[in-house]
Amino acid sequence: MSKIKIFNDPVYGFITIPRDIIFQLIDHPYFQRLRYIKQLGLTSLVYPGALHTRFHHALGALHLMHLAIDNLRSKGVEITDDEYVGACIAILLHDIGHGPFSHALEKNLVKEIGHEEISLLFMHRLNEEFGGRLSLAIEIFKNSYHKKFLHQLVSSQIDADRLDYLRRDSFYTGVSEGSIGSDRIIMMMDVRNMELVIEDKGIYSIEKFLMARSFMYWQVYLHKTVISAEQLIVKILERAQFLALNGEKLFVTPAFEYFLSQKINKTLFSANPKVLDTFARLDDIDILASIKTWVSHSDFILSALCKKMINRDLFRTELYKNPPSLERIASLTKKASVKYGVSMKEASYFVFSDMVENSLYTTDDHVNIKILLKDNSVKDFAEVSDQFDITSFNKSITKYFLCYPKDLENN
Repeated sequence: MSKIKIFNDPVYGFITIPRDIIFQLIDHPYFQRLRYIKQLGLTSLVYPGALHTRFHHALGALHLMHLAIDNLRSKGVEITDDEYVGACIAILLHDIGHGPFSHALEKNLVKEIGHEEISLLFMHRLNEEFGGRLSLAIEIFKNSYHKKFLHQLVSSQIDADRLDYLRRDSFYTGVSEGSIGSDRIIMMMDVRNMELVIEDKGIYSIEKFLMARSFMYWQVYLHKTVISAEQLIVKILERAQFLALNGEKLFVTPAFEYFLSQKINKTLFSANPKVLDTFARLDDIDILASIKTWVSHSDFILSALCKKMINRDLFRTELYKNPPSLERIASLTKKASVKYGVSMKEASYFVFSDMVENSLYTTDDHVNIKILLKDNSVKDFAEVSDQFDITSFNKSITKYFLCYPKDLENN
């Protein structure tokens, strides 16, 4: 590069962009789009400071990858310059496939394909544009490269992605319980048998990391009001797509109209280059502009849902250990039908139940956290942590929820 490129990040301070190709990728329209996609979707309706974007997160993860590789090299781990650049590109682009509001609309705008697969499609497209210079990054991202620890730095239970988003999300939400010592964890990293390990001096930092992740899930990511906001926007999208597929003309941007007017699935994404091109023009602004306009739409259901979103009149959300009773759902649905003058089927836009599920730690030999002991042996974190009950973290936690308008409570 003709001169060093830096970004001033509120979490880490100055972030240096290490290679010209990485800066070129940051400058690419595909990556610049991430400026307009919030990292935490609609969480800012609960935590007002949570306005950071996928752009912020990708740069933060890139910074941590740089630190991790510098640390591993200082311990004698052989990492060539090509491998360094490949790992940096892989982490930089790991979230480039996210759609509007991140996870909130991931299973609604498109079907049968997750953001990781879309990220890979973007990487292949960029690889063509950059003359094959992303080939190694793609291998690392897909975990097909022989140095497995490079992929683990991109995607594992203690990767640069998680280390950044926990620290960054904690910072922007103000939830101090989610703060982690990412620098110490990185300093404790090493490699044995081509796999990432953590020196035993870092066990307590790993325990704190897992606890922080637990706090963030229940206080932020799965906060019941966040669930309510995300479910409201899902219902808005469902209604808008129903109307669009039935010939109703809606105010939408061209990119948004493309996904509303037809059902896009994994097959179309892979077979038709136009789908990826159109997805690359879609961000939070497309959705918000439409919702603001739909407030005055003639369709009562779409208008009512959009008014609730714009005015932050969110659904009442009740959490349960077991599915809510069918009788309660039926009673609330009938109240909604009468109050809003809609059919029982249409009342399901206002009263519905579903579930959220999460596992905070996976005891799988291929993805678990490995600890390097003083005798140079390697053991699973669950075996060596004597102050941490891993059994409560490796089982899947399921919570059921019931959403309905607050004004139904008094009817």
